[in-house]
Amino acid sequence: MPEITNIVILTGAGISAESGLATFRGPDGLWEGHRVEDVATPEAFARDPSLVQAFYDARRARLKSAEPNAAHRALARLDAEWPGELLIVTQNVDDLHERAGARRMLHMHGELKSAWCLGCDARMRWEGDLGDHPACPECGAAGRLRPDIVWFGEMPYEMERIDGALMQSDLFVSIGTSGAVYPAAGFVQTARHYGARTLEMNLDPSLGSYHFHESRIGRAGELVPMWVEEVLGSS
Repeated sequence: MPEITNIVILTGAGISAESGLATFRGPDGLWEGHRVEDVATPEAFARDPSLVQAFYDARRARLKSAEPNAAHRALARLDAEWPGELLIVTQNVDDLHERAGARRMLHMHGELKSAWCLGCDARMRWEGDLGDHPACPECGAAGRLRPDIVWFGEMPYEMERIDGALMQSDLFVSIGTSGAVYPAAGFVQTARHYGARTLEMNLDPSLGSYHFHESRIGRAGELVPMWVEEVLGSS
């Protein structure tokens, strides 16, 4: 592997699926009979907030029984031991990276354990349900809290920071992503444009697989620890 200093890693649903968390969209594109777009847009929240809150309350509850897997732990080890620049960008809204020990990371699509008040614009840690319309701890308004999740039609978080990291990266790695959702699906092209090597690790080739210099196909829990060993062994 050529000498590298700055690494950007993108993780998607595939890395958390091995911890028992279902991917966002089921095989039939539905969630309990509803189109995903009907539970994950601002318009859906305005139309039927109880349905949207029930969807995220259920996911937040399921997260409590999930544990980080070998891929999460390997990336946390890389975070702790890599001497150069590192940024883990996750599309996932779970907290498994953090629970494994990763620190140099961000959630571009928000977090299940965060609530956003539409009344005062405050964001806060949130462990319980939102479906019972609790009052905002900051401003006291009732029924104004929503999941702090980036929905369809909304801008992902910290795109400026992500773009800057991609432009400075020597290596871009995509793990467990479909390559179907933009802007994340375009990260590989940005990284390559600025001279980075690119690697994909996925259960199946992604839609953008042809953009990568190298693809490794298999389970993240097996591929990622082996790759981390390679990288730390060459540093």
